[in-house]
Amino acid sequence: MKKIAILSTLLVTSMAFAVAPKDTLVIQRSADIPTMDPGVVYDTASSEVVDQMYETLLTYSGSSLTKLEPLLATKWAISNGGKTYTFDLRKNVKFHSGATMTCADAEYTFERNLVTNSAESGNWFIAESLTGVQGNANDEKSVTWAVIDKAVECNNNGQLVFNLPKVDPAFLAKLAYTGQAIVEKKYAAGLGEWSGTEKDWKTWVGKDLTGSNLSKKPNGTGPYKFVRADANTFLATAFEGYWGKKPAIKNVIRQKVPELAARQQAFLRGDADFIEGGGRSVDEAQIKGKPGVTWIDNLPNTVASAIFMNEKINPSGGLLGSGKLDGKGIPSNFFTDVNVRRGFSYAFNYQQFIQDVQKGKGKQRTMLLPDIFPGYDTKVKTYTYAPAKATAAFKRAFGGEVWKNGFTLTANYRAGSVPSQTAMEILKRNVEALNPKFKVNLQPKQWSEMLAASKKGEEAMMLMGWAPDYADPDNFMYTFYASDGYYSPRANWKDASVDKWLKQARSTVNTAQRNRLYSLVGNRAYEQAPFILVPGGIDFMYFRSNIKGISTQTYNPMISTRWADLSKN
Repeated sequence: MKKIAILSTLLVTSMAFAVAPKDTLVIQRSADIPTMDPGVVYDTASSEVVDQMYETLLTYSGSSLTKLEPLLATKWAISNGGKTYTFDLRKNVKFHSGATMTCADAEYTFERNLVTNSAESGNWFIAESLTGVQGNANDEKSVTWAVIDKAVECNNNGQLVFNLPKVDPAFLAKLAYTGQAIVEKKYAAGLGEWSGTEKDWKTWVGKDLTGSNLSKKPNGTGPYKFVRADANTFLATAFEGYWGKKPAIKNVIRQKVPELAARQQAFLRGDADFIEGGGRSVDEAQIKGKPGVTWIDNLPNTVASAIFMNEKINPSGGLLGSGKLDGKGIPSNFFTDVNVRRGFSYAFNYQQFIQDVQKGKGKQRTMLLPDIFPGYDTKVKTYTYAPAKATAAFKRAFGGEVWKNGFTLTANYRAGSVPSQTAMEILKRNVEALNPKFKVNLQPKQWSEMLAASKKGEEAMMLMGWAPDYADPDNFMYTFYASDGYYSPRANWKDASVDKWLKQARSTVNTAQRNRLYSLVGNRAYEQAPFILVPGGIDFMYFRSNIKGISTQTYNPMISTRWADLSKN
């Protein structure tokens, strides 16, 4: 431990020391680590380290997004018409504390997530599976201790049993999410966390676990064990009692280095093995092709993004101008006319966005679903940049009033986001070129302010994206297209047929049937144009060439790179 502490000091105080040692992995990121408590982890910075110290019941098999394999579980069975899941747990698994994992620990983990289920966490989607609602006991009267206690329990054979109120085809995928990693009951309770019993459960309902005692002193079953952390540096070492394959790299140092140039210099010198880059255009110019660098390209992108057109704009946001179709503003229901939405969709130059933002490494999508996900239909039609079709649509909008009177639309974009600004500028330029009476005013706005305003329906038009919580199409399709989905307050689009199809897809485990329903949603969305689908980029990654264990065959966008799979020459 002393060696690790000394090495950390050298890294923090001076980036100019010798190449990172063979037994040590050095990672540099711009962000800090918000939490190390699995019960609240809901960001990539936190999950990167939590994934190494904790483990879930299941994980993704290789690069597959559809095949799951056991991790802390060894097998499972589904019964009761798809509503009961029974798991056999791996034997002789040790926590970093030295204690042996039991079914009681797994039961505690999931009950803790259901009890707390704070807005800061991703527990809403496991709660939906196990209690039937997304909220905690403070939000939903139906969530009682009896409901939570019944939802997950250990049977007399030491098996973990989940009792779902209704079928959920995405349930197994949800269990692979980092936030469902198993924690030790006795250890957590000993730190002052929830006792795991009914007597104090109400005091923990909705509690934010971000700065919990467990976050400060993590204790999982993973291949790496926490040593210490401060504001800038995280230290971990290989866990000697790990049940699986022993890590080849003994020590890991993860540093917060805000300056991109400093990270680049450290990486090119060999002082850092992995760094957070500056995006494709920057990284291709500064990093790609340099000595000692391995670059892997053409990786799958699991983010879906769109320009939202709000059909019920809240006037309190102050973006409506005159509030009328008089050329000086727009009415709050401006985007309820499908011809307005089609006009904007035809006015966006998708190929120009791919060239300007993605350097030609992008792909236009047919649906708001990553194209590597099940349910994606390549046959759904897409909009293309077609000024003549845009003009025709605008001339039909509101019985000809839009073309005759014109409009002034004010749209915000995320301050500091070059892709967002570029996308909105492309749209502005093309729309205004159609008719001199069309005006699109763009304004930068802080992201936190945009999120808050959009949740209240105050943003008229904005670009937003979604990264998956779990590898199931429902996590995208329901999020974007359902009238009660997560993004509904931002778009306020409602289609009865789409709602019916999405609910049907949630109620069956028949893959072919679900895919057919999602195709129906995609085709209906093309007809109604509730969103302008932003092309998906093609991902890439790079690292020092002496790092082994990463390939396109093993890369999985749903999980962090496992340090235990790496070795160093």
